[in-house]
Amino acid sequence: MKILLGPTMAESNYESDFLKEFYIPTYIFNDETRISDVPDAPKFPVLVFINSKSGGQLGGDLLKTYRTVLNENQVFDVGQEGPDKVLRRVYIRLEKLKQEKDEFATKIHERLRIIVAGGDGTAGWLLGVVCDVKLPHPPPIATVPLGTGNNLPFSFGWGKKNPGTDRNSVLSFLEQVMIAKDMKIDNWHILMRMGTPKEGSCDPIAPLELPHSLHAFSRVSSTDELNREGCHTFRGGFWNYFSMGMDAQVSYAFHSERKLHPEKFKNQLVNQSTYAKLGCTQGWFAASLFHPSSRNVAQLAKVKIMKKHGQWQDLHIPHSIRSIVCLNLPSFSGGLNPWGTPSGRKQHDRDLTPPYVDDGHLEVVGFRDAWHGLVLLAPNGHGARLAQAHRIRFEFHKGAADHTYMRIDGEPWKQPLPIDDDTVVVEISHHGQVNMLATQNCRSKSVHDNPSSTSHHNGEEDDSDEEDSRNEADEFRKFGAAGTFRIPDEVDISQLS
Repeated sequence: MKILLGPTMAESNYESDFLKEFYIPTYIFNDETRISDVPDAPKFPVLVFINSKSGGQLGGDLLKTYRTVLNENQVFDVGQEGPDKVLRRVYIRLEKLKQEKDEFATKIHERLRIIVAGGDGTAGWLLGVVCDVKLPHPPPIATVPLGTGNNLPFSFGWGKKNPGTDRNSVLSFLEQVMIAKDMKIDNWHILMRMGTPKEGSCDPIAPLELPHSLHAFSRVSSTDELNREGCHTFRGGFWNYFSMGMDAQVSYAFHSERKLHPEKFKNQLVNQSTYAKLGCTQGWFAASLFHPSSRNVAQLAKVKIMKKHGQWQDLHIPHSIRSIVCLNLPSFSGGLNPWGTPSGRKQHDRDLTPPYVDDGHLEVVGFRDAWHGLVLLAPNGHGARLAQAHRIRFEFHKGAADHTYMRIDGEPWKQPLPIDDDTVVVEISHHGQVNMLATQNCRSKSVHDNPSSTSHHNGEEDDSDEEDSRNEADEFRKFGAAGTFRIPDEVDISQLS
């Protein structure tokens, strides 16, 4: 008979000492009587936010494990209590304790870190809250990949596969949090303004008319400084990407299908396979046959860009481009990098810089169809590199279409357009930065990195003529792969109040 032995005394003591470095006592969260002998403050106190609905059953299982490993008062289900309410409550409590000369609370405040477990939508929600509540010392954030695409965790070295939910997996993740480095990334603000339509509504339409998560568009209030009389104004924010066109249309179909049949979307691999199938049924793999050219980006809108401290200038969009992506992080569609690594010659000839995540620039990439996207699976593969920009502006042509599809960090929607209005504008601009936690060898690069750590940016790629010289024959080029355009897990929770 095989006897299963528990941990040794030494192992148990080590684990206890290890967890003390993350543990936040209950009195930090409420007014219960404080213990008389407060131990040394933890070096890495964490608040943990988990979307229990992400990853099928994984989110709920992970929530239980973290509440067993840490103080259950420092672990939150975002479906039960929004992170905005939690952070306001915790920080008000910390400020009160600091005014009472509580040194323990002061150290918690200075050292606090955040862990968020969910899809990219959940992570983006948390990032937005941290930005919006304007904390005096914004805590850095580590992301656990519980979604489908997991672009945010992958960009910062936390992986893209759904993690284990057992105790050892959680302890292993906490070890990585302990040695992680701080890294700032750019925030991006997106604004859309149009004249009030003479009839009908132009409010964004989420899949199956369900509410948006935080960072899809929402209309500004009548008292907001961005509001203009006679106009409808919407705004949102993103950290990874904004896309418009056919890829967002396929994403919209995927989310709609998942809302109708949630029981079929309990597994990351199944989700990705379903997404690829929808790409076929939506015509993304035969776009020249099924996608009207009137909805190609160049026919739909004029695109302008601005470099830092520069002037607006027109950006040429090839007529065959059906999808445009404005990318901040080096991960899209489940870990692929649409920008790639331009050779030194191309960087010089086109005045390009390495794609840092904190340089105040977005990389603008175009795709003709899914086959074009599949080139990302090849060594040195990339989309059509259109520009790097500090600000981007889309001016929609009057009557070009009655709607288009848009997507922010995996959250798609159908955007109606007034056919009698020639003032529809979408503008993306830089909006500060937020702190992330990254593993030592993450793929995201900072302008502050040691030059030797970014030397891969100077690697040479194929110097053949690229996107601007391609012709329509490329529409039918195939690369023999599948399932490129995957999306992160959607947050099935209501918008912040």
